[in-house]
Amino acid sequence: MAEGRKKAELKISGMTCATCATTIEKSILSKDGVADVRVNLGTESATVEYDPTQVRLADLEKAVTDAGYGVIHEKATLKIGGMTCAMCVKTIEDTLSRLDGIIGVTVNLGAEKAYVTYNPRITTIAEMKKAIEDVGYQYLGVAGEEAEDVERVARERDLREKRNRFIVGFAIGIPLMILMYLPVSFPFPMAYFMLVVSAPAFIYVSHPIFGAAYRSLKNKNLNMDVMYSMGIGVAFVSSLLGTFEVILTGDFLFYETALLLASFLTIGRYLEARAKGKTSEAIKRLMGLQPKTATVLRDTNEMEIPIGDVQINDRIVVKPGEKIPTDGEVIEGESYVDESMITGEPIPVLKRKGVGVVGGTLNKNSVLTFIATKIGRETVLAQIIKLVEDAQGSRPPVQRIADKAVSYFIPTVLTIALLSFAVWYLVIGNTLLFSLTALIAVLVIACPCALGLATPTAVTVGVGRGAELGVLVKNGEALEISEKLTTIIFDKTGTLTKGKPEVTDIIGTGIDDRTLLKLAASVEKNSQHPLAEAIVRRAQEKGIELEESENFDTFGGKGVTAQVAGKEVLIGNRILFEERDVSYPEEVEEQIVHLEKEGKTVILIARDNEICGIIAIADTLKETTKEAIKAFKDMGLNVVMITGDNARTAHAIVEHIGIERVLAEVLPQDKAEEVKKLQEKGEVVAFVGDGINDAPALAQADVGIAIGSGTDVAIESGEIVLIKDDLMDAVSAVQLSKKVMMRIKENLFWAFAYNTVLIPMAAGILYPFFGITFKPELAGLAMALSSVTVVTLSLMLKNYIPPAKRGEKIHKSKSTFMSRGI
Repeated sequence: MAEGRKKAELKISGMTCATCATTIEKSILSKDGVADVRVNLGTESATVEYDPTQVRLADLEKAVTDAGYGVIHEKATLKIGGMTCAMCVKTIEDTLSRLDGIIGVTVNLGAEKAYVTYNPRITTIAEMKKAIEDVGYQYLGVAGEEAEDVERVARERDLREKRNRFIVGFAIGIPLMILMYLPVSFPFPMAYFMLVVSAPAFIYVSHPIFGAAYRSLKNKNLNMDVMYSMGIGVAFVSSLLGTFEVILTGDFLFYETALLLASFLTIGRYLEARAKGKTSEAIKRLMGLQPKTATVLRDTNEMEIPIGDVQINDRIVVKPGEKIPTDGEVIEGESYVDESMITGEPIPVLKRKGVGVVGGTLNKNSVLTFIATKIGRETVLAQIIKLVEDAQGSRPPVQRIADKAVSYFIPTVLTIALLSFAVWYLVIGNTLLFSLTALIAVLVIACPCALGLATPTAVTVGVGRGAELGVLVKNGEALEISEKLTTIIFDKTGTLTKGKPEVTDIIGTGIDDRTLLKLAASVEKNSQHPLAEAIVRRAQEKGIELEESENFDTFGGKGVTAQVAGKEVLIGNRILFEERDVSYPEEVEEQIVHLEKEGKTVILIARDNEICGIIAIADTLKETTKEAIKAFKDMGLNVVMITGDNARTAHAIVEHIGIERVLAEVLPQDKAEEVKKLQEKGEVVAFVGDGINDAPALAQADVGIAIGSGTDVAIESGEIVLIKDDLMDAVSAVQLSKKVMMRIKENLFWAFAYNTVLIPMAAGILYPFFGITFKPELAGLAMALSSVTVVTLSLMLKNYIPPAKRGEKIHKSKSTFMSRGI
């Protein structure tokens, strides 16, 4: 390989034949700087030799995707220690991005994690670890691996060191400050005494600050440590010059100021680190649900093995009081299982043979034996943890405001600090002591940390809280859009209703009701549609023996047809009968209208193109439907129902629940189009529906809310996934989103307000009018409190209960009391 060239291997998806390989080679070779390409269809990979000065790895990948194929990447979540502000985030993102093979990096300061998308054939986790450590941060392992203890030990050590430093700083700094105001005389100059006492403590306390500043400058970055080092450095160096009266006089003694400033920064970071450790408690609790061992049956013998050794189809025994180690299906025993940690539902669920169990849930009162069906990353618990971690690593658009502000922040503050010194000393002619004090105060009061922490801490805590409530938010953007919603659309069947329709009326025309039901069920037994299942279920209840049917066919969203006993049977709605020119008498039409006014869905049945009867089916509303609709209307949202039913039936249903707008006779494939029409009118739309059947509409909506997913949390459609089949959880999701966004805005307000108000005060803007100055020590204290305030505000979300859940909590408490006879 020629000097200066690099070789990259890309893993490619979507190739099916030799032509694919040729297409990819041509596409990559079209890029300047590419010397050679070899595509291997067998291994589904491409090896590219290229000049990195002319073409980037991202350009090579784009050439593959432009040709219609995919490039497979891996994702890793790295745990990082030692980050203190938004500039630390930028340093790590820039450092990792410079590595070959890194596709994307997002660092969450609150969660102290880096979410990396990378090409494992070009770069490795070990190289990322080295890069992180080279810029002065701690690599604490990959999230999900057995590194929790390493992380905990590192965090505890870091907190212990910070605590020791600020204790030493205050223990010496405060007495020195008091000494400055007392009439104490020494047989030697006071300045020498202060130097000897403060220097060792100052070096001990400020060493990490100067070290971080050095590493930042070495990597050509300006961060808060650089600014703070300048502040405390100027204070200490001025004191040295004043002590030996070199350039400055003995009035310039800031020893106690420099020491207290370093101590304030350290105690601020100590409190901030403690608080940040609590932002990820929800995810740690989820991880803590996973048992470390499982009791498996091997040749009738019970063996306790590590959870990592469990295989699919292993028979696992769970005794009362033990956690279920993995997902599976019960084959023996009967017991109540507490699933509240997964679903949020406090009432234990009865598990018997044939029923599924979820790993991490608690067996209550009897022995269960089950077969493992999912292990490792495939389990529900693992999927929830992955989903929550991904969401915590995402950035809502509102964070761009803070990111932009931070990029200009430090250069602006340095400019203000130098200007304040120049104006006071050179323009106004104030004393050097006063001007230097203003310079130090500006340098130590400015705090980009609060800006950097405002969004990620709130998102991390909010998403974790949602998971505890059974509301899984997939990304930060969903939180922001949910706050701006104007319209919410509900699918009818299975969302507003229970999705288990029942036959209510059977009316034969020319044949008796039993024969009509037999005819319809004989055809509908071939269908999986809920209405078809209702007809078959009613026939079975009546003990009707069904006939064989042939040539079964469906008409999407309209009906079905088949041959029964040599005659063609047509079953469907009015539209299908009009298309097939099947007419029926006026009295049948009157019966249909009457049933539809009662909110029932009417199915017409014809045999050899002659009407032979109608069957009415009704689906009952969920218990919480009315309450949820009222809650959304109280939020000021336009509520819409979408259904394949005819307009009369649809309106009869919505009259009961308070929805004014109905989109009726909409075929399944057209639901997404209806969502798009509303968006084109400027509406911000949420769609609530089934995560599988309503996938296109959920994807089209600004926010898709997939309801009642149960243990199927890995569904692709929907930005918000509700574990329980309860509409009030959709209300909770929107309320939680609004609360998190409100907290983010509050955090950003305080962060901006703090810096906007206090930096000018530190620069001395109030001095000409009121004679007020900001002592550097107070400036340091205010800086320490600002980021702690922001993190504390975010942590308050940990105990947030959406109003929709508060009523539920009271109701459940009453039910519990009643069940206990209290």
